[in-house]
Amino acid sequence: MPDPVDIRDQFHLADDDAYLNTAYMGPLPTSAVAAGTTALAAKSRPWTITVDDFFAPVARLRSSIADLLDGDPDGVAIVGSVSYGIATAAANLPVRPRSTIVLLGDQFPSNVYSWRAVAAANDARVITVGKSAAGWTPALLEVIDERTAVVAVEGCHWTDGSTIDLVRVGEACRAVGAALVVDVTQSLGAVPFAHTEIRPDVVVGALYKWLLGAYGGAFLWVAPPLRDRTPIELSWITRDGSENFTGLVDYTDDYQPGARRYDSGEVSNFANVAASVASLELINRCSPERIARHAGDLTTRLVERVAPLGLEAPDASTRSPHLIGLRLPDDAPDPQAVAAALAAERVYVSVRGTAIRVSVHGFNNQADVDRLVDVLAAVLR
Repeated sequence: MPDPVDIRDQFHLADDDAYLNTAYMGPLPTSAVAAGTTALAAKSRPWTITVDDFFAPVARLRSSIADLLDGDPDGVAIVGSVSYGIATAAANLPVRPRSTIVLLGDQFPSNVYSWRAVAAANDARVITVGKSAAGWTPALLEVIDERTAVVAVEGCHWTDGSTIDLVRVGEACRAVGAALVVDVTQSLGAVPFAHTEIRPDVVVGALYKWLLGAYGGAFLWVAPPLRDRTPIELSWITRDGSENFTGLVDYTDDYQPGARRYDSGEVSNFANVAASVASLELINRCSPERIARHAGDLTTRLVERVAPLGLEAPDASTRSPHLIGLRLPDDAPDPQAVAAALAAERVYVSVRGTAIRVSVHGFNNQADVDRLVDVLAAVLR
């Protein structure tokens, strides 16, 4: 049964803006714009910024992320980018000589470069898995064995939303003692994360896409055994007692509890944190479960309507509800030309690889999908 999420009025979106491109960048809700503006304005009156302002908003952000992950706040570090989080994971997970690191084909580069470097430094090998006719999961399970040190994948593939069965992959990793690292940038906020069933070692994600937060923020969640390892940045604010500004020269080797040792420098970034807190609180109020159902209703209808135009989507059993890649027919114009024609009619999508990537969030509605189909029909006529 349809379960619409009606939050469009909480965004600066006109009725004729069909923004179907959250996978590129999520729009800030008006509440986030207001919160970020207020925090930014405080910098013009720095005497109003208290010591608590360095810590309390970050704690709220940490808690909101943990809620969405169904994890614990102590496991969450706030960092500046996914690549920072992956670099931290790569620096702290054991990779022995002649072991393997398993990645997805055409995976987003933030979750590739650190693993290549670690493999080269440890005489290990990167295995890049291609998607089989049955999807990503069988191909991954085929190469996970006793040589595997790390499996680093995505919540869904960033180019077309094709899914990975993270529960089965997690089971396979544990069976051979491999670490599971998941980049949820293109899924968290739009679909639930089954943390208890997946049992990941590391989860990373950006805030500015499906979480609708500010650009320049990301998070890293690490399992308890990894919370006493070495951060890649030796910041003062991650140290025990850093709330006492008068005692900062009482240097210590001790850290704040949990994963806070991995927080990046200047983690308190007032405007970004304030905006992202407001955005994540909106996501948590809506719930990823409802957003996924809402998005799934719209993308199912979209796939049905574009099939007569010759566009192909991944099979329903292997695609995400919120993000799909539509493959154009062979005689269609270049995908970039199609995207440009759509944008000229204020319908916004992305091209990734050879697919028109369509992403649907809680602020989207049936009218957005109808406009996309109408313009595609005109372009492909």
